[in-house]
Amino acid sequence: LSVCFGGWRVREAKNLPTYPGPNKMRDCYCTVNLDREEVFRTKIVEKSLCPFYGEDFYCEIPRSFRHLSFYIFDRDVFRRDSIIGKVAIQKEDLPKYHNRDTWFLLQHVDADSEVQGKVHLELRLSEVITDTGVVCHKLATRILECQGLPIVNGQCDPYATVTLAGPYRQKTKVKKKTNNPQFDEVFYFEVTRPCSYSRKSHFDFEEEDVDKLEIRVDLWNASNLKFGDEFLGELRVPLNVLRQSSSYEAWYFLQPRDNGSKSLKPGDLGSLRLNVVYTEDHVFSSDYYSPLRDLLLRSADVEPVSASAAHVLGEVCREKQEAAVPLVRFFLHYGRVVPFISAIANAEVQRTQDPNTIFRGNSLTSKCIDETMKLAGMHYLHVTLKPTIEEICQSHKSCEIDPVKLKDGENLENNMENLRQYVDRIFTVITKSGVSCPTVMCDIFFSLREAAAKRFQDDLDVRYTAVSSFIFLRFFAPAILSPNLFQLTPHHTDPQTSRTLTLISKTIQTLGSLSKSKWDFGLWCGEGAGYAPSPDIHPRTYPVHNRFMIKRAQGRKRFGMKNFKKRWFRLTNHEFTYQKSKDQPLCSIPIENILAVEGLEEESFKMKNMFQVIQPERALYIQANNCVEAKAWIDVLTKVSQCNKKRLTVYHPSAYLNGHWLCCRASSDTAPGCSPCTGGLPANIQLDIDGDRETERIYSLFNSYMSKLEKMQEACGSRSVYDGPEQEEYSTFIIDDPQETYKTLKQVIAGVAALEQEHAQYKRDKFKKTKYGSQ
Repeated sequence: LSVCFGGWRVREAKNLPTYPGPNKMRDCYCTVNLDREEVFRTKIVEKSLCPFYGEDFYCEIPRSFRHLSFYIFDRDVFRRDSIIGKVAIQKEDLPKYHNRDTWFLLQHVDADSEVQGKVHLELRLSEVITDTGVVCHKLATRILECQGLPIVNGQCDPYATVTLAGPYRQKTKVKKKTNNPQFDEVFYFEVTRPCSYSRKSHFDFEEEDVDKLEIRVDLWNASNLKFGDEFLGELRVPLNVLRQSSSYEAWYFLQPRDNGSKSLKPGDLGSLRLNVVYTEDHVFSSDYYSPLRDLLLRSADVEPVSASAAHVLGEVCREKQEAAVPLVRFFLHYGRVVPFISAIANAEVQRTQDPNTIFRGNSLTSKCIDETMKLAGMHYLHVTLKPTIEEICQSHKSCEIDPVKLKDGENLENNMENLRQYVDRIFTVITKSGVSCPTVMCDIFFSLREAAAKRFQDDLDVRYTAVSSFIFLRFFAPAILSPNLFQLTPHHTDPQTSRTLTLISKTIQTLGSLSKSKWDFGLWCGEGAGYAPSPDIHPRTYPVHNRFMIKRAQGRKRFGMKNFKKRWFRLTNHEFTYQKSKDQPLCSIPIENILAVEGLEEESFKMKNMFQVIQPERALYIQANNCVEAKAWIDVLTKVSQCNKKRLTVYHPSAYLNGHWLCCRASSDTAPGCSPCTGGLPANIQLDIDGDRETERIYSLFNSYMSKLEKMQEACGSRSVYDGPEQEEYSTFIIDDPQETYKTLKQVIAGVAALEQEHAQYKRDKFKKTKYGSQ
């Protein structure tokens, strides 16, 4: 499996050409394209010739491409937006600019230079005997297929023309609505004349003139418009490729036309500052990765954790983010992200001297938690923020509180009240959202709280600020500031709404950093109702929820009455029980046996506020005291059971009575549900992550930073031998135990070297099998 991943940060443009009018300024935006296909668009920066964008975009690249292109457009309200210029980086040149800011001169854009796709071509030279018995040579040119042609105005109707020397050209059939046409057509050209045939050469040319003869193939998009067909690219193949053999077959990339429009002088169109990240990996089958995978999975248990393979990766990478992305995905896939983050967080807390700076830097811990929240918390973010964000985008209420920026007719006090109401609403939904917070985030927050409280026992607020620095400053505030990047809005917000969201985000950050405000952090940290930490974090059983409610007898006894009785219900992170009073339980349901928790239709028993706890053999029907309590029980029961492996995807919204289900009338009490379940997260995140792919990415990072791994080995030897002040060149590494760290480094380097040999062999085999006429 070959996997390509791209990331780009569109920083800013400068010195754009002035608009040909009295205003001179432009309203510009930037698009990111794979060849000519747009994959991302920035916001519009109005009235500027030096627009600042500052936008990031990361994605898996789903197809092959030749150029990563960036276009600057000038918005035109009344007509089609016009292109100012572009930056096009060839795929093979991307490593030159990897992960560093670079200024690029904008280039002129014209149709003849916008070329993509490739052609599969076969040439064959054969002897032909004419009717008179004379031997001549003819060239057969076979156009087999094309791949990756551009989509023009929503479609592509391609055809090819083939030309040898002279104006005469032959044409294929038009293939409708495809950018990967299968032509498989052959065209014949006479190469030698019978009268001048010589056995010394295949051609009717002197040997030194052979290079001048070439086959030219042009690709066109058929058009019904009066402007004519659109040029898609060309290729020119000299016939000297047939010197060694009478047949030749290869793939060729289409090229721009030689007579395309000349570009303007460099710098005339301005410049664009970009930071581009591009990786391309070949992923082997699982058994290739066993040594490195096992070494990484032991990271959480290594003492000290700074000597583990995962921590070493964070030490050698230039930026912690580079290591955090594959590490978090890797540990999430194998269900070990919480122990790993807990271990590195505890180590960081021990190194922190001031409680006010806890988790405030861009450390491996903070980057790993950020990445975990992005992956596991997207659904939670949507449930919490999306309704309010959508209302803010639709209402367009002004919240500007800077007197200098107030527009005519706006009132400062009204704007301040609008802002206060929005902040109050968002702050309230955040502080009451604990029950919706994913288990993995709650587990991590609990470990942060415990580590901080143990390290700074005299600071009673540190257990809350350790969590607030993530939940407010690094999770909710960025999503409010740029909702389109978190799929909370489909497009960029307009300038006024963007300003409103900026003010709300800044206020939320301020509130989240107030050390004396604890709000309801128990929902995130394992206190009180709503959440208890998982057993692998803390083995004790915590009460989560308890209340008197009415339940229907489950029919456990063959001749027992299925009536309703009042019982005391108690939920912990291990079991759900009920009893007559607050004594011994009459029934205990292990959390792992809860397959779904859903509401129950009122028609089942003519009773309101009912819900059902579905188990493998039966469902327990319960009536809460009111609708709010029923919703709370459904949420919390769903929360503690949402990671159960056998959770149902469908359920029966009504009860099974009188020999059939009231909802679907199915007669079997074991019939599968008829409605999709509503509670909990969507698909298990482990199913969306390929563990081998992430291990390959980690290997690739280790391999690219091999010199740093070797220098870290030197540092371990230096420290263990001299035990004196460390050398300046080694001071960047965290090495708590030189011997353990050296041992890990030795294993990492050996594992990387073994995989490097496999990759080298794969590349050799690949190039033997692949033949390209042009690279």
